[in-house]
Amino acid sequence: MRNELYQNKVSDYDIIIIGGGLGGLECGYILARKGYSVCVLEKNPQIGGCLQTFRRGRTTFDTGFHYVGGLDEGQSLHRLFRYFGLLDLPWRKMDENGFAEIILHGKSYFLASGHERFVDTLSREFPDQRRQIATYAAFLKQVGDNIMNRFSSESGDAFTDGLFERSAYEFLQETTGNSLLRDVLSGASLTMELNPETLPLYMFAQINNSFIQSAWRLEGGGGQIAESLAESIRKMGGVVHTNAAVTGLTVKDGKISGVRFCGEEARGKYVISDLHPASTIALLPETAFRKAYRNRIMQLPNTFGVFTTHLQLKENTVPYLNRNIFLYRGQSPWYVATQRADDTEVALITFQTPKAGTAYTDNIDILTPMRWQEVAQWADTSAGRRGEEYRDFKLKKAEECIALAEKRLPELRGQIAQIYTSTPLSYRDYNGTREGSAYGIRKDCRHIIYTVLTPQTQIRNLLLTGQNLNLHGVLGVSMTAFFTCARITGMETLLNELNR
Repeated sequence: MRNELYQNKVSDYDIIIIGGGLGGLECGYILARKGYSVCVLEKNPQIGGCLQTFRRGRTTFDTGFHYVGGLDEGQSLHRLFRYFGLLDLPWRKMDENGFAEIILHGKSYFLASGHERFVDTLSREFPDQRRQIATYAAFLKQVGDNIMNRFSSESGDAFTDGLFERSAYEFLQETTGNSLLRDVLSGASLTMELNPETLPLYMFAQINNSFIQSAWRLEGGGGQIAESLAESIRKMGGVVHTNAAVTGLTVKDGKISGVRFCGEEARGKYVISDLHPASTIALLPETAFRKAYRNRIMQLPNTFGVFTTHLQLKENTVPYLNRNIFLYRGQSPWYVATQRADDTEVALITFQTPKAGTAYTDNIDILTPMRWQEVAQWADTSAGRRGEEYRDFKLKKAEECIALAEKRLPELRGQIAQIYTSTPLSYRDYNGTREGSAYGIRKDCRHIIYTVLTPQTQIRNLLLTGQNLNLHGVLGVSMTAFFTCARITGMETLLNELNR
């Protein structure tokens, strides 16, 4: 069936959103709910960006979504997902006694949900560090308790801004002199780039705190989030088009006057881009932005990407484990970001949630950092046409990941039915992330004014959203969607609805 985009003349809209990732869809939901006519344009056949899933035989695989934090009642993501109508999805709470198993130097350490339980659990392994662990947990809780204050124009930003400008690595050094404890506290942080020179304390604290609050997986994959948001947008009168790659933006009198895609041009009062800011700029005439601004955005460094080994398992062979495993070969988690490109130092092992009542998982994903330079030689190729050398490269990397995972799951190799892989090239092509970056633009606590971006651009009716602005991850992107939409509606009206 032909896409409806090709069957009907494109109309004018209040809002045109470029990119159907989580941020774009959430902006579409917010504004459609406020009564604006919304059009979401997604270049790929499937919406969702990093929420996309793919299916091989009987097995559904996630691409970038594996778990979320803070979804219990009264917690930050619960409040946001209640607004977006996402609480009815089949969420499954992870093990409160250990949502993450950190394996360092051959020993397992468990991170528990609930701040008191978190302190008690780790204190059993580090009895002389109980005070330091309690101080750490209390600080993270303080950050979490203040998250929603960022939405209020009456609340000062000094607390948050100050933490963006502080180093997460230095904070840990100040909190405890025990280097092993510092590594354990940081061990579940493959949800961000643990760069000791750049990572802001606020990002480290907010993300880790959300999982200490509560940790959740989604039975059936993250694509359900995207589909739910898209369905809601359509029910509220909006449209969501796939296979609709935007090829350019027309600027007139300092505003976007048209969005060109598939031989058509749509007009909107506002345009919101869920793309990487550099990708957004590339759609505009060179004169649309000042040269200095354009150069700065185009040159901002991106965080590393991820190589994923997707394992389809033989039926009823691997019992489901309701936690994630973070397995380190030797180095501190803080030096994974600076390791040699050809090293496989860490594996995040995550289990697909089985259907209710089933004791075995269908698949396991093994994730490890991968830098763009490792795949840059194939940058000009397309999916499925990268050649034998690329296939050999992926197979070698997958074998390294499986070998590392076998240190915790010694029978794994014999339980594998099929192996599939994805690289930063896959993320670039299917999820639209620049250089296949896993976490967007690298935020730098030393240069926060240059690396944390605002939704408003120099073009009056062009706004940005998504993980590249200030915070990545499901929680960070969801908050950013509100900041973006507030430029159109005002924050007060959105807070009234969020607080109901």
